[in-house]
Amino acid sequence: MSGPVVVGVDGSESSLAAAEAAAGAASIRGIGLRVVHAFVWPGLHAPLGSSPLGPAGGELHQLVGRTVAEAVERARAVAPEVNVSHAVIGGEPVGVLAAQSRAAALVVVGSRGLGTFNSLLLGSVAVHLAAHGHCPVMVVRGRPDPTGPVLLAVDGSPAGERAVDFAFAEASLRGAPLLALHAWSTWTERVHHGPGNPPPTVLYDVDRLRGEEEQLLAEALSGHLPRYPDVTIRRRLVHDRARPALIEASESAQLVVVGARGRGGFAGLLLGSVSQALLHHAHCPVIVVRSDLP
Repeated sequence: MSGPVVVGVDGSESSLAAAEAAAGAASIRGIGLRVVHAFVWPGLHAPLGSSPLGPAGGELHQLVGRTVAEAVERARAVAPEVNVSHAVIGGEPVGVLAAQSRAAALVVVGSRGLGTFNSLLLGSVAVHLAAHGHCPVMVVRGRPDPTGPVLLAVDGSPAGERAVDFAFAEASLRGAPLLALHAWSTWTERVHHGPGNPPPTVLYDVDRLRGEEEQLLAEALSGHLPRYPDVTIRRRLVHDRARPALIEASESAQLVVVGARGRGGFAGLLLGSVSQALLHHAHCPVIVVRSDLP
């Protein structure tokens, strides 16, 4: 994708942090940054323009202008070499940013916004974009370790292949090591091919399963190694559930890259439990990369 990095801002401190992170992302890619504010009249959800509440150039519009100007200023302070444009677009944030994602290399949002129920922004905007956006989505949260690795969640599924490729490219752009983490556990499964009650569960051999998971991790990375010889790879095989293992590892990472959904869960879900857990609980920014992106 050759478009700019797009960041959604609403005047909250979280969105200003997103503007700074987006500027950094644009800088390492050598592309522009577009600061976008989605504007609706409070309570009426009316588009930008004339309104019974007052003229289009009123005090509320001045506040929106200051909101955008502050985000642009924060972005330029981080990356003065980046070409920063801005726009105020009438509409709900979810719809506006989803539309912007069609021509973007990356969409960046904060994890919390304005309002009494701050966590609702994550549910309505960030999660929706991660599931429905037309490019990778970064949710800025936590306190990233600037010297830490890019953390990649590996599950070995075909749906996770795009995330693996993105993580390699991101580590190369950042000059950072790539920590590829694959979590596994001793599963039980039922073997049953006929009517009636299934037979008792059959336990996997732990040593054999560990070997299979090591091979899965190696195979998930092998096809990308020749294209990114500059990236230092660290492999971590963890005997644990994926969600707590990745959340813990994110404490020392500068970024987490995860696919939208992997081997588990229901086929109809666009965003799996692991990616949702990271969006809500990771200690650093999270980029969700769907497998069906153009």
